[in-house]
Amino acid sequence: MRLIVLGAAAGGGLPQWNCGCRNCTDARKGVIPRMTQSSVAVSVDGAAWAVLNASPDIRAQVDACAQMHPPGLRGSPIASVVLTNGDIDHIAGLLTLREKTPFDVFATAAGLEILQSNSVFGVLDAALVAQHRITLDVPFEPVPGLTVTPFAVPGKVALFLEGETLNLEEVGEQTVGLMLEDGTTRAAYVPGCAAIPDWLLDRLGAVDLLLFDGTVWNNDDMQRTGTGEKTGARMGHVPLNGDLGSLARLDNVGGRKLFIHINNTNPILQPDAPERAEVLARGWEIAFDGMEITL
Repeated sequence: MRLIVLGAAAGGGLPQWNCGCRNCTDARKGVIPRMTQSSVAVSVDGAAWAVLNASPDIRAQVDACAQMHPPGLRGSPIASVVLTNGDIDHIAGLLTLREKTPFDVFATAAGLEILQSNSVFGVLDAALVAQHRITLDVPFEPVPGLTVTPFAVPGKVALFLEGETLNLEEVGEQTVGLMLEDGTTRAAYVPGCAAIPDWLLDRLGAVDLLLFDGTVWNNDDMQRTGTGEKTGARMGHVPLNGDLGSLARLDNVGGRKLFIHINNTNPILQPDAPERAEVLARGWEIAFDGMEITL
């Protein structure tokens, strides 16, 4: 199995267009690397690729990745797009992939409802872009040799679907993780997760690779940096730090572990930050754009 991190950042990327925090300022200056919004490409044969979430940055991501370039005059190695939820930073890139090249879209019923109820996604030619419903815990094959099994993780509905009442840790089809298998190795992709209950630990306990939600260090990162009032919990993301955070809860999960979907305010992006040192000391890696992994 081959994986390429097309984008490692949370929504807004790094630098975020309207943010002058330390991380965004340093990214503009070239002190720390820029990052586009979260997306991963996966392949078994190196020819057909499944893209996990189509970020708004997908045009630049494809351009920056030789494996995603057209093999001829027209066409693309992107054979499918698999969606983990309906967030704007995971579906907006589909609008870029509208130039009459076939691929398949895989999403839960909740995800497909978002695409089918919004007429703007009608720019995807139905004769070329087939939409497939996926079901929790039922495997499917988005590209040859790769089996993907979606599983529920605690999360919330997309921001634009929020109503007067909101369950921040809802478990269902609105937020899923993806178990990727090639017959020999297993990888889990969980870019959004609001909590880590014991049953999720059991699900992740036997993977060779885990790419997990690294949005915020503390629940109040945005408040601490003066960039906003929303907490990580309000956005549907578990923090890295704390007794219930991902570092503590996932400490005994084996295999290679990477944080992905990292917010522009997260201190782990600074090379000399004690938070980054702690992440690395506890056996985690921090994903970056262009990172390639072979299992």
